[in-house]
Amino acid sequence: MAKILDGSEIAGKIKEELKCEIEKLKEKDIFSSLIAIQVGENPGAKIYARSQKKACEKIGINYKLHQFKEDISLKEMEEFIKKLNKDKKVNGIIIQMPLPSHLDAFTLQRMINPLKDAEGVSPANMGMLVYGRPLLAPCTAMAVMEIIKSTGINLFGKEAVMVGHSDIVGKPVALLLLKEFVTTSVCHIATGERGRLPYYVKEAEILIVAVGKANLIKGEWIKEGALVIDVGINRVEGKIVGDVEFEKAKEKASYITPVPGGVGPVTTAILLKNTIEATKIQSK
Repeated sequence: MAKILDGSEIAGKIKEELKCEIEKLKEKDIFSSLIAIQVGENPGAKIYARSQKKACEKIGINYKLHQFKEDISLKEMEEFIKKLNKDKKVNGIIIQMPLPSHLDAFTLQRMINPLKDAEGVSPANMGMLVYGRPLLAPCTAMAVMEIIKSTGINLFGKEAVMVGHSDIVGKPVALLLLKEFVTTSVCHIATGERGRLPYYVKEAEILIVAVGKANLIKGEWIKEGALVIDVGINRVEGKIVGDVEFEKAKEKASYITPVPGGVGPVTTAILLKNTIEATKIQSK
């Protein structure tokens, strides 16, 4: 039976370390701040913003949410981001998703000063991942790595499979694994259409799944003793479930993350960590 990897416990350790970092900064009269931007009234974005605010306040980061009406123009948003980039009291910037269809997320994220990019998703920060020198990396991808490393397993030469190739999870996770000399395969929709997904999953010593399709990965596919990280969040019959058949998978895996309570809390902790890192870089 797999050991359940408690995301809240891992996140708690990260936050305790960050409290020490914040105290050191305060001794130098440096105070960290995170500015969030939300457009429209998306309920999910509101919930995420509240959790961000609560997490920031707990460890001593100043948090402010700027809310805009859904009809705000791209030019107005660009001007606001430019203003935040110039403000020396702003250390981290995050744009809440989703955005209305007339606002292009890539365009706006590209405008954020890379040193204030708390989500680590600007082209400059994504580019540093390719070079194996991440400065501020995507939060969920970094959360996956934190959870993997919390197990203490030796990563060198391990066989990993990343199911999903999104820009903010799949691709950066693959790059972070390669940095640790993990032999990494990436699966996507074409892998599934060719019927090859079970083949890859069965070979994975480390399996990460971030697709957004409930119970996509069958329990019997899991390799005996595998480490399974489930990033997926899906609502099925009023319950939140992941992309992996949890009950069956935990019988074969050595470690597995639950959904909810696995990757989510660690992702929030990494957002705070990125904000502190950004503050330290800007204060040099």
